[in-house]
Amino acid sequence: MANFIWYELLTDDAAAAQAFYAGVIGWQVGDSGIADLDYRIFATTEGEAIGGLMQRPPGAAGKPVWLGYLPVVDVDESLATIVEDGGSVLMPAWTMAGVGRMALVADPLGAPFYIMAAEEERPSRAFVEHGTGPATGHVVWNERIASDPDRALAFFQRHFGWAHRGGMPMGELGEYRFLADGPVVLGALMGCPPGGVPGWHFYFAVDDIDAAAARVTEHGGTIALGPMEIPGGDYSLSALDPQGARFGLVGPRR
Repeated sequence: MANFIWYELLTDDAAAAQAFYAGVIGWQVGDSGIADLDYRIFATTEGEAIGGLMQRPPGAAGKPVWLGYLPVVDVDESLATIVEDGGSVLMPAWTMAGVGRMALVADPLGAPFYIMAAEEERPSRAFVEHGTGPATGHVVWNERIASDPDRALAFFQRHFGWAHRGGMPMGELGEYRFLADGPVVLGALMGCPPGGVPGWHFYFAVDDIDAAAARVTEHGGTIALGPMEIPGGDYSLSALDPQGARFGLVGPRR
């Protein structure tokens, strides 16, 4: 299985981002305990950790962004095969005691993500498959928006074993392709609409989409799209936090 095991927000204002997501999604936020590093942990109200928060280094290129971690057996071996396949290394592999070995890479179309070989193999609950049970506060959908969906699909099929399992027509954008990791539908792949931003887009579950949308704007975020109904009867929206990081929310309309 090669589904996302962790999520991480790189931001320009860690304190403001902490307050925003705690207010909008209801996450608990705690210190990781990593020496000499301000790395904060996002957890659900039940205490299940789903991701981390850290400040981007001053002068860092790019913008605040949510990133996902994909598991591999051997980080260095995976790095070599990713580069051979047109991907790139954005941050060379490093080992963190008690955590594991990891690296920041980009697929051939430039979308960044982490690969990680954990020191201890523990089940992750950062992602919960949409529609399989209570999931408030967890990621329930991983969406890859790509300028070349065929190439993106082939890349993740080769390196992580994902499969294309059905989809929905989206007119000129082609098919909204559902991505499966074994029996688990982890998200979807779609073409990039005019003016859209390619990359990964992660959706967090909330218990009331309209109340959550109101909290986004109340806390200084911006609704980019939605809420709109999705298959199964829930609603989704796409938003930007006050520092400009993209994220999504999924939940019922009460």
